[in-house]
Order: sequence, then C-alpha cells, then structure tokens
Amino acid sequence: MNIALIAHDKKKRDIINFSIAYEHILKNHQLFATGTTGQKISDEAGLDVYRFQSGPIGGDQQIGAKIASNEMDVVIFLRDPLTAQPHEPDVSALMRLCDVHLIPLATNIAAAEIVIRALANGDFSWREIIKQREEEGKYQ
Repeated sequence: MNIALIAHDKKKRDIINFSIAYEHILKNHQLFATGTTGQKISDEAGLDVYRFQSGPIGGDQQIGAKIASNEMDVVIFLRDPLTAQPHEPDVSALMRLCDVHLIPLATNIAAAEIVIRALANGDFSWREIIKQREEEGKYQ
C-alpha cells in the first residue's frame, strides 16, 4: 500500500519515533512524505521514503494529487493543532480529499497507532479491491 507520512514541525519527533517503532510494518509498503519529514524518517528509521517538496511549498498539494488520482491508500498526518500554519488552506484541502476519496487519515499519534495496526492486520485490503474495479472501469 502507498502511505503518506506528514508532520508539522512540532510533531516531527513523534512521526520519527512512530516510524522507528513500526519500521517492521512500514518497510513492507511504499512510503511517501513531505521534504524534511521524509528525510528524517529515512535517516533515523532507515526506511526508503519517496520525498515530495516541503509542505508549505507544495508537498501537501503533491500528496493531494496522489490522493485525487487514487494513488495513495493511507495518510498519517501528525498535525500541530496549537500552532497556526501558513499553509492551512493546503492542509484543509488535503484532509477534504481524504474524505472525498475514502482515504484513511490519522491526524494524531493515537489514531496513527490504530491505523498502523489495522494495516498490519490487512484491514485495508478493500482499497486494493476498489483500485482493481476502477481499473476495470466498474467504478467510473
């Protein structure tokens, strides 16, 4: 599955620790991240991560494009709800795209724990069925 890993500045340590703790699960999937977050996950957790631009300069929108084209299966976006973000409209748009396209979205570490365990249990296999049916033209 394709998994996006995103974190606001004050949540970067949390997503790095999360990636280290669940490296045994994450290594079996294709990982995508915004710039700095992806680099830190790669360096500290030893995971292969495709890096988009930094969130404020377009990374959120690049991930959003993957969501809109059904190329992303799960988004873990550890948000800092107490700090104003200059790119808040992009963050809102990304979350809206997850809702529109039925992409599981975790915005805090508690939800991320649930999502990663569900992923390990195969609970998101329905995503593969939907993708296959869309490719066959059944959900156009």
